[in-house]
Amino acid sequence: MEVRDLMTADPVCCDPDTGLQDVAKMMLENDCGAIPVVEDGKPTGIVTDRDITCRAVALGKNPLEMTASDIMSSPVETVTEDTSLEDLCEVMEDEQIRRVVVVDADGRVCGIVAQADLAEYADDEVAEVVEKISEPTEQK
Repeated sequence: MEVRDLMTADPVCCDPDTGLQDVAKMMLENDCGAIPVVEDGKPTGIVTDRDITCRAVALGKNPLEMTASDIMSSPVETVTEDTSLEDLCEVMEDEQIRRVVVVDADGRVCGIVAQADLAEYADDEVAEVVEKISEPTEQK
């Protein structure tokens, strides 16, 4: 199985100057928890619902005055459409991330894979990935 078999194709994206309120609206309207940040179609970062909570709200910053570039995780981890499920799981485990941006041969965003997508194909390997991704990490 390859990433293309389980990714969500053509995810909604934003640019670095998109306001956080608009990013949050995108998440709400598209029932997702992460928005890739792109420049010329290529990923430069990703904003998650957790980023908004931990890097803005929890620190007392006003998210209405912030943009995607203020809190995005960068660089963003990516895989290609033909990446194997095993290699995808390794990336998610090693980086302890719940979502991975998928890029085409030109490096442009063409999909996204979330931990929830993996759960649909749950087996022992996937269960191990979910466990390792969810392990507590040191605060940065």
